[in-house]
Amino acid sequence: MNILDKIMKPKSIAVIGASTKEHTIGSDIMKRLQEYDFNGKIYPVNPKGGIIEGLQAYTTVNEIPGEVDLAIIVVNAKFVLNTIDQCHEKGIKGLCIITAGFKETGKEGAELEKQLLEKVREYGMRCVGPNCLGVVNTHPEIRMDGCFAESLPERGNIGFVSQSGALGGGILNILKDLNLGFAQFISIGNQADVNAETALEYWEDEADVEQILLYMESIQNPANFRKLASRISKKKPILALKAGRSAAGASAASSHTGSLAGADKAANALLGQSGVIREYSLKDLFATAKVFANCPIPKGDRVAIITNSGGPGIMATDAVCEHGMQMAKITDETKEKLRSFLPSAASVKNPIDMIASAPIEHYKQTLETVIADPNVDMIITIYLPFLGLKDIDVAKALMEIKAANPQKPVIGVFMTKSEFFAKLSDMDVNMPFFMYAEEAADGLNRLNQQRLWMERPEGRIPVFDVDREKAKKIIRQSLSENRAQLTTRESIDVLDAYGIRVCKSGFATTEEEAITIGNSIGYPVVMKMTSKTTSHKTDVGGVRVNIQSEAQLRAEYQDLIAKLTEKGLIDGLEGVIIQEMVKGNREMVCGIATDPQYGPMMMFGLGGVFIEVMKDVTFRIAPLTDIDAKEMIKSVKAYKLLEGARGTTPAQMDQIEETLLRLSQLVHDFSFIDELDINPLLISEKTGEGIAVDGRIKVRLEEAKSALACECGSCSCCH
Repeated sequence: MNILDKIMKPKSIAVIGASTKEHTIGSDIMKRLQEYDFNGKIYPVNPKGGIIEGLQAYTTVNEIPGEVDLAIIVVNAKFVLNTIDQCHEKGIKGLCIITAGFKETGKEGAELEKQLLEKVREYGMRCVGPNCLGVVNTHPEIRMDGCFAESLPERGNIGFVSQSGALGGGILNILKDLNLGFAQFISIGNQADVNAETALEYWEDEADVEQILLYMESIQNPANFRKLASRISKKKPILALKAGRSAAGASAASSHTGSLAGADKAANALLGQSGVIREYSLKDLFATAKVFANCPIPKGDRVAIITNSGGPGIMATDAVCEHGMQMAKITDETKEKLRSFLPSAASVKNPIDMIASAPIEHYKQTLETVIADPNVDMIITIYLPFLGLKDIDVAKALMEIKAANPQKPVIGVFMTKSEFFAKLSDMDVNMPFFMYAEEAADGLNRLNQQRLWMERPEGRIPVFDVDREKAKKIIRQSLSENRAQLTTRESIDVLDAYGIRVCKSGFATTEEEAITIGNSIGYPVVMKMTSKTTSHKTDVGGVRVNIQSEAQLRAEYQDLIAKLTEKGLIDGLEGVIIQEMVKGNREMVCGIATDPQYGPMMMFGLGGVFIEVMKDVTFRIAPLTDIDAKEMIKSVKAYKLLEGARGTTPAQMDQIEETLLRLSQLVHDFSFIDELDINPLLISEKTGEGIAVDGRIKVRLEEAKSALACECGSCSCCH
């Protein structure tokens, strides 16, 4: 048995802090448990004893005669630790601590919460809270409303986790109006022990929970969340509203990748890679939940639209196509059957327009006929009030057909008075209804998103044969000089050690060395300064391109030295890199930025001078799977350029994917890499290869020294 069953499926509950005083949490918890007809035993605990809500109250939990599965604790924060000790003595394994006054209040509260968790772990308990609203299980065999929201919960198929107690309470109060119900609800509060990940794992094989909703302000363990959610979202939909956007990730970043990243992009990448459907408002969260509560996962993305008015049908068509779904091609047999009962003025193409005079019978027959069409995966049925036809009667007729044909998603769009939706809240509906066609298309898109995720291959994280020792040696050299920023030469050499295609190049410290390298590579070449003090070379004229001859290379080298001397930057000059000049107009970027909470984050997109302006980039959390890398490349608008627009050589997609995967392996092997940019990753017009023309790597200095056992900067490991 899962120990969380003691909290979510208790046979007996002690309410410690139960009260006779009206409008207190201790009183409200007792009332909700009784009003919702909890199927187990309720034991009120209050130092004064007496009778509370008609039940004998006990002065301590140890006085309770029977076994207790769950203790709901509502005493003052200063008494909570002692109460946990008493619960342990009684053999109670499940705690729900409603009491506030812990880490949300500051340093002292945080220390108290730390002690609380130590006791919970020591005693082998599980704990929801502290500072939470409570827990709910609507299963008929349990019927536990262990929270203090005003309204009793509505029965449904949703498992809902809320980090905010007040928000959770507000949602419980409006479930009826939303036409939704919960199977289980957990208000995690400060999530000292039980958090969103705990709930996900608990509900993974819980048949009563068919979809999971999360309201989160933080993700405590992103790696574990990704592992769990990736697995569970293949079985049932997970919808998340992630609040609490933070600027902590990008504000101090000096790389292109870092400046475009940020905590919310990291959260977005994590949720997407985990198969979690992210919503940005409560309205959208519950609209999507309503769709999943009443619709099966479709077999494909082909949508049929049934309407009694042309305009809304066209708007619905636009919305479907904008989401990348297909308008179903209605079969000739279906069209023939529709013509047999619809008037001649009706259109039997998709969208199917029954015209304004359509009676209820036409709605029923048309929906029955279209559901049976093998080319149709999902259906939107639109109603506008005409000729005295009653909206609620049409809705009932549609729901009858849906009940007899549950195999395909059907969504109703009823552009009618709000009273219609109020009536629905008193009915047992089996399909979602919305006011506008765009909302229905959004819902179908979410169903299709879940279908695609469930069909998506797992992906694998490949391991390449790389020269890790060479990369380590290069990084150690930088550390020995107490530099967090690797030089351009060092950065490119690290990339080369990891099998990333870099330009043919050589390093020169004198004019004659530069000429020798240039002659061996062949002209045209590029000359780039590499400096231990200047990271952005273009700002000081440190990049010279399209050098066509030995004479021009001499002139450019002499001019660079003169300019750096003039600006007082010559002392930082390490030398120059002479590179082959790769011809190509398509400049991409890839890189790594480190988010303080989510860890290394990979970026890919349009690079060069366009990166900061166009911001056509996408992010994923490392490590990348081969599927992640493929999706990254396909998800940017510049993908069409890579495919070979206007007769250009198509890019080698497999090689670019491999570049991203090798970068992912690099940051896994050297987790102290803070920032990395390859900008540009130039797409060769000749071969279609992605070639790292420039590279920039920055490490977290102290972490790198510790990881490479390099503390002093002058030890043998540094040389």
